[in-house]
Amino acid sequence: MIETYKLWREIVPNLPKSARFTLGEKIDVCILEAAEILFSASYAVPVNRLPLVRTAGAKIDLAKFFLQIAWETKALDSKKYVTISEKLEEIGRIIGGWVKQLALKETPSL
Repeated sequence: MIETYKLWREIVPNLPKSARFTLGEKIDVCILEAAEILFSASYAVPVNRLPLVRTAGAKIDLAKFFLQIAWETKALDSKKYVTISEKLEEIGRIIGGWVKQLALKETPSL
């Protein structure tokens, strides 16, 4: 997560000013909020983890959504879009696995 954020921080200065303080800021906030929520989830009691991890997943999805808008509006070139998208996809898969694992623990066995 930290590496992805550092990569994003290298990309932000290259965005046009019109996108840097709108889409760029939105993406930045989504990534940071997801990191903060995941950090909290790692220290939360087990019964409180699942909602936190799901929320973090939603934040990553929102970052990907805003990233796509930045790419479609040509605020972000294709190479940078692919690079950061791959990182966010990887984080999404990890979060999805964590959600699945936590949901199995919550499911009562018959």
